[in-house]
Amino acid sequence: MEALKKNRAHQQTMDMTQGPLAGKLLIFTFPVMLAGILQLLFNAADIIVVGRFAGSNSLAAVGSNGALINLIVNLLVGLSVGSGVAAAFFFGAGEQDQVKETIHTSMAISLGGGIVTGIAGIALSPILLKMMATPEGIIGLSQLYLRIYFLGVPSMAVYNFGSAILRSLGDTKRPLLYLTVAGLVNIVLNVILVAVFYLDVAGVAIATVISQTISAVLVVRSLMHLEPEMNLELRKIRISKPKLLRILRVGLPAGLQSTVFSLSNVLIQSSVNSFGEIAVAGNSAAGNIEGFIYMAMNSFYQAAQTFTSQNVGARKFDRIGKVFLNCFLMVTVTGLVLGQIAYRMGDLLLGIYLPGNPEAIQYGLTRLSVIALSYCLCGIMEVISGELRGMGESVLPMVVSLVGSCLLRVIWIYTIFAANHTLFVLYLSYPVSWIVTEMVHLLCYFYVKKRLVRQYRQVPVR
Repeated sequence: MEALKKNRAHQQTMDMTQGPLAGKLLIFTFPVMLAGILQLLFNAADIIVVGRFAGSNSLAAVGSNGALINLIVNLLVGLSVGSGVAAAFFFGAGEQDQVKETIHTSMAISLGGGIVTGIAGIALSPILLKMMATPEGIIGLSQLYLRIYFLGVPSMAVYNFGSAILRSLGDTKRPLLYLTVAGLVNIVLNVILVAVFYLDVAGVAIATVISQTISAVLVVRSLMHLEPEMNLELRKIRISKPKLLRILRVGLPAGLQSTVFSLSNVLIQSSVNSFGEIAVAGNSAAGNIEGFIYMAMNSFYQAAQTFTSQNVGARKFDRIGKVFLNCFLMVTVTGLVLGQIAYRMGDLLLGIYLPGNPEAIQYGLTRLSVIALSYCLCGIMEVISGELRGMGESVLPMVVSLVGSCLLRVIWIYTIFAANHTLFVLYLSYPVSWIVTEMVHLLCYFYVKKRLVRQYRQVPVR
């Protein structure tokens, strides 16, 4: 029986260091892509239920919180990137005891960081919403939603760290299954709490917290049932200093980058807010549609990061370039096709979120015409960044992204947008910043790869 359990646990993992790449990349990315899309469908259900049963102000209150939520939680999500890269490296090197230690350290970080982040979010939400110039008509609802949402941040952190570990071992199916279960619970609770009990935005937030907790419990259970050499043991959850430093080396720059990216998006959201509630509603709906494209492309970022890290651990440097080329082609095609679909079907898709609101739909179409049609540029930028992080380099892509994207967007807002105060001009800051950033990232990729090969070519695999 024990041998059978061990064999099942082994079947859940994937060796990315040998065999054809394209097939394994698709096997890896499809569940990740589907999980991301399902997650957004469940989030969209929040907005759709609120929009249909509570009104446009409630929809705007939920939608306008996205940038602020990302600002607060992205540091934790970034740290989970460090956990995934570390676990993939040790798994590729065949050091299962190091994988186990990485898992225990990751769970300790997620619990502690999630609690601190949740408390900070609850305390600071009124101040942050005012700083964002949230319209007076929705600020009360926004604050209520935000405070309840942050109660679920510890569970969200545990799920993100745990699923990053599972994906780093090649297991993308179970995170998808757990997300599906939690998401379906979320939808059912949305309808019950909003449409039946009239709890408005509070009902949506409560449903989110409960579903996040379910997904966290399920992913922890999976980690506990890995092979004995790697599995999570609750009594052993503690921080190992060497593993913490390894996780922080990649995860902290990634988290800081995501946080500052979110800060620039908060500034952009504040600029959108200046056009009024209808523009906010249209922008929120279009942003949700674009999120489906991003999540599909993000699966190739995660694949590039994980496959590269496993092959670095196994010292198979010749496969790194092949991983990059495959992911580059796949993410480009995905972004171009889905971007066109989103724009061409914009009226229909926006109408689902904004029934009977043609003015808000027009605002949403303005955003889709710029961002959706150029979104493949963001996907390419992400894949190159994933390659760099998979090679253990996280500070360089952070600096490039902060300067090339975030700083450029801030400058754009205070110069070009200030002189041409239209939403179309505001949205142009996205493709311009993506082009600049991905070009510099590409130069960094060739430099880091050459340095890595020179550094480890003579080092034997342990």
